[in-house]
Amino acid sequence: MKIAVGSDHAGYELKNFVIEWLGRNGHEAVDMGPFNDDSVDYPDYARKVGESVAGGDCQQGVLLCGTGIGVSISANKVKGIRAALACRPEFATLAREHNNANIICFSARFTDRETIARSLENWFAAGFEGGRHERRVNKIEPCC
Repeated sequence: MKIAVGSDHAGYELKNFVIEWLGRNGHEAVDMGPFNDDSVDYPDYARKVGESVAGGDCQQGVLLCGTGIGVSISANKVKGIRAALACRPEFATLAREHNNANIICFSARFTDRETIARSLENWFAAGFEGGRHERRVNKIEPCC
């Protein structure tokens, strides 16, 4: 699977860990930046990842910033994106199963590598359950 990956400067180091993890687990990571740890604005990278996923260039995305909140909010501004902040591996599972999330977001300051790896394992193992969840997900799409 082709996965878009991006971060801000706070998430730069863990972004590289995610890219390596994806490669070891049979995925093609597309690094959307940044390419060093100089200060950058997280909305720029969240938009790049969001547009790549929404446009079909990549099937899913992974975003990181200091808290994970900024990239979540920013990515969700892109039509067709359902970005979810995963604080625990169980959140990653439920984001896919119940919300059909197509981008998973992490806090670089409050999430360790082991938790990110377990969350990614759960994320890729889970699938959208549909049913009652589909009706709810359909209500999330922008109205305008």
